[in-house]
Parts: sequence; C-alpha cells; structure tokens
Amino acid sequence: MIGITRVLLLAGPLAVFLAGRSAAQDFPEKPPKPPLGLPALAWPEENPYSKDKAELGWLLYFDKRLSGDLTVSCASCHAPEKAFTDGSAFSTGIKGQKGGRSAPTVINRFYSTLQFWDGRAESLEEQAKGPIANPIEMTLEKEADKAHEGSVSRLKAVPGYVGRFKKVFDSDKLDINQVAKAIATFERTVYSGNAPFDRYQDGDKNAMTEAQIRGMDVFYNKATCDSCHIGFNFTDGSFANIGIGMDKKDPDLGRYVVTGREEERGAFKTPTLREIEHTGPYMHDGRFKTLEEVIEHYDQGGIKNKYLDQRIKPLKLSKQDKSDLAAFLKALSGEGWQNIKAPTAKQLPK
Repeated sequence: MIGITRVLLLAGPLAVFLAGRSAAQDFPEKPPKPPLGLPALAWPEENPYSKDKAELGWLLYFDKRLSGDLTVSCASCHAPEKAFTDGSAFSTGIKGQKGGRSAPTVINRFYSTLQFWDGRAESLEEQAKGPIANPIEMTLEKEADKAHEGSVSRLKAVPGYVGRFKKVFDSDKLDINQVAKAIATFERTVYSGNAPFDRYQDGDKNAMTEAQIRGMDVFYNKATCDSCHIGFNFTDGSFANIGIGMDKKDPDLGRYVVTGREEERGAFKTPTLREIEHTGPYMHDGRFKTLEEVIEHYDQGGIKNKYLDQRIKPLKLSKQDKSDLAAFLKALSGEGWQNIKAPTAKQLPK
C-alpha cells in the first residue's frame, strides 16, 4: 500500500489508470477473431483496433457519467444480459422519458454500415455520439455541442479516464471524437456466431433439429425471407416499408425523415436475424412480443399502405411451416456476446 501511495502521489492520473486495470474485461492484443460463420473485416483506418482502446470503450459503454444526470449509460438500453437490447418496446432515457422506437441490438454491429432504425448515422462512431446528445436519452442539454462538452468535462474530472485516454490516443486532448472511437471499438468486438446454423453449414448435420432443417427450407424457399435477410448476418442493410406503424394516424416515417425520398416513407432498416430469439420485442415500435407474431405479420402480407415494399406479399404458410420457421430462427442464436460482462463499481475509473 505504501508503494502504491507513493506512485499515486508522484504520477497522478497515469498511476490511477494503471492501478485500476486489474480484473478488467479480457480483450486480446490483436483484433478478436469472429466466431464460426462470420468473416473477419478490416478495421477502419481512422479508428484501428487496440486492446487498450477496446477496454476504454467497454468502460465508457457502461459508465453513467456520460449522461447529464449520471443515471443512464449506453448499457441502459443495450444491456448484455438482454442480448444488448433492453427488452422493452420503447427505451427509457434520462428523467424516465420514453423514446419513440425500440433499441436495436449492438450484436454484430461491425457488419452494419448505416446505424439506427432510420440510418441517420453513417458509422458506429457517429452513432455513439447520438444518444449522448439526445435530450430524451442521455442529456439535459438542448444543443448537441453542449451535451458533448458536458460529458467530456465530466470525464476530464476523472483522473483514471484522463490517464487511459492519454495512453490510448497518445495525446493530452480528450474530446467527444475520442469517446466515440473508444465506444465504437468496443462495440465492434460484440459478436454472435457459431450458431447451430453455422455448424450445420460447416458440415455438422446434427447441429440443427429436424424442425429447424424444415424451417430453413421455409425461410429460403417458401417464404423467401432471404430477399431481405440475406448473407452471413441475415440482413441486406436496406430500408423497407413492411407496413409497421402505417396503420396509425400520424405514423413514424422512418428513413424518409432522413432522406426526404418519397419512396422511403415508413421504411426502416432490415435488422440482423442473429440472436433474434433473444432480442424481442420486435419491430421499430416493439409491437410484437413473440417470433410467432412476427411470422404471422409476414404471412398476412404486412400492413397494406401506398409505400409497402413490393417484396411483402401474403405467404400462405401452413401451421407446420410457421412452427418450423420459428424453430429455424432459433438456430441463429450463437455465442460470443455472452462473454461480455459489465465492469464492477471498483473497475470503473476513479
């Protein structure tokens, strides 16, 4: 204790940073290898991976000091124990306020380009800044710049953070862009792969049940779900109007609000189906509690409206088809994300 005290007195923030590193989330020295079924991607040149940056982002992700009243963190709406969602139709933000959309999962976000249900953020870094500046989510300020300045000033008052930022970015500067880069780096390590589907595709014909195998046929052939939910991450990243919310008097117009394109009225981002078993309730307004309800929505051809995507048509699935399809969707539940735990109070920088 005497030796540590002397170091703290002499080295200030750097010593606090070093002393608080024990028993943290274990991030590898090199970019983590994705599990079976997922490809390795090149990390952004402007934000390359480092172990220390991922660890910093992990701490920030769970730290409520990013919010204006110290009550909300990124994990409040994207909790690891709930597959990085919050299990609610609408998330609860600062001062108990309710948002207007459900919280999408962070899992496999590395493979996604445009972020949020409406795609208004072009990168994970930009997405990370959004909630911090949103007066419904994490700030008491009305202007984004002031919200970001407030969060940064609170971090600057924590010696443990000052030391970590200096080590990661090799600079005395601490700003919102660094905060966003660290959080995005952590989020890019949140994977789900090696699901029964992946093992089946890899040659293990016992990895899926008979119902799941039949459901796979329904998915790809009878229902052609892969017209939107395609590829290793089961999404094409596009925006589609499937009728959700268009039955309301004043519907959420989704992507149209961002682009102004008439054809994108009521269009929302096609989500990944990986871990879909664990990320309900479903749709941007959280209206469906079960996968069976989701399947029924598609079987009926969505909700008719002027802008309904042309791919959405009645499916006429049998009861067995629907049951098998739900079983197949559960074969997309994998592993990787379960290894991420929240830091303890003692692990958060002081």
